[in-house]
Amino acid sequence: MKFSEIVEQLGSSVRDSSLSASPEVNPEVSGVAAIEEATAELLAHIQGDKFASYLDTTAAKALILPIDAALQAKATERGIAWMATEEPRLLFARAIALFYQPDSPEAEIDSTAVIHPTAEIGKDVYIGPYVVVRAGTKIGDRVSIHAHTVLYPNVEIGDRTVLHANCTIHERTRIGADCVIHSGAIVGGEGFGFVPTATGWFKMPQSGYVVLEDSVEVGGNSTIDRPSVGETRIGRNTKIDNLVQIGHGCQIGQSCAIAGQVGLAGGVKVGNGVILAGQVGIVDHVEIGDRAIATAKAGVHSNVAAGAVVTGVPAIPHAVFVKAAAIYKRLPEMYKTLRQLQKLLH
Repeated sequence: MKFSEIVEQLGSSVRDSSLSASPEVNPEVSGVAAIEEATAELLAHIQGDKFASYLDTTAAKALILPIDAALQAKATERGIAWMATEEPRLLFARAIALFYQPDSPEAEIDSTAVIHPTAEIGKDVYIGPYVVVRAGTKIGDRVSIHAHTVLYPNVEIGDRTVLHANCTIHERTRIGADCVIHSGAIVGGEGFGFVPTATGWFKMPQSGYVVLEDSVEVGGNSTIDRPSVGETRIGRNTKIDNLVQIGHGCQIGQSCAIAGQVGLAGGVKVGNGVILAGQVGIVDHVEIGDRAIATAKAGVHSNVAAGAVVTGVPAIPHAVFVKAAAIYKRLPEMYKTLRQLQKLLH
């Protein structure tokens, strides 16, 4: 489509564009690409100073820019059509949707699916090959359930939710509307509950529930465990990456982002808007305040205040960790100096 058509479809998110000054610069755009890989017919974006230098070399003829007069002037000088916004990455994400839509199968129930007669199926549902839907399950309207997925008894799936191939939803799990569960994920499996006795471990029955509120996304091969009693709850709009373990009885707030290989032990409470970077580990029953951030590989052993940023093992305030890391690199030199001082004293 023409660049001007893209600007029009993206609407009010576009603060300014080159079309107001140079309407004749209106290239055809056939897709989107990263700035370092874009060719003349692809739309790219520049997000901050890190990528600004690509403006000198990119082959793209259409760009999304930040609100930056210098960048805009340089793009115009190079004959590149541009649109400007406060959030270039967000606008780029919306632009991608103009050219790409994920697979959305037509409503049908495959003949190989095994569906218990007591299951309730909503309107316009897709159920793929070899799906198993057990007794008492309720599936909302326009849900897509892909091949080899298994729904245990009394599961509830909200409208427009997508369950990708080979995921498993255990008994009495409740999944809200507009959720996405990626391949291999297990939601509602038994929590790791064993009581030590004189003769070994006694298995504690895991009789609780898992609840995913609306618009939750769970990555591939992630697991969310049900507790012995009560519920494990994931708040609305929280996004969970691949290979994440969320233990029994955890309470995750709304709009959190949990990156790959994070592990939460049982009973952890996470506030709203929290970011847990890759490979963060949190011990049982720790509380993380709203909008806190744990940086990659942090080992969180105690409560984290709202808005705090923690790093390291055990996790400490990020600013303190940075100072300690600078000292750590100098330890051999400091040790050598200490030995010399000890010799002088003796």
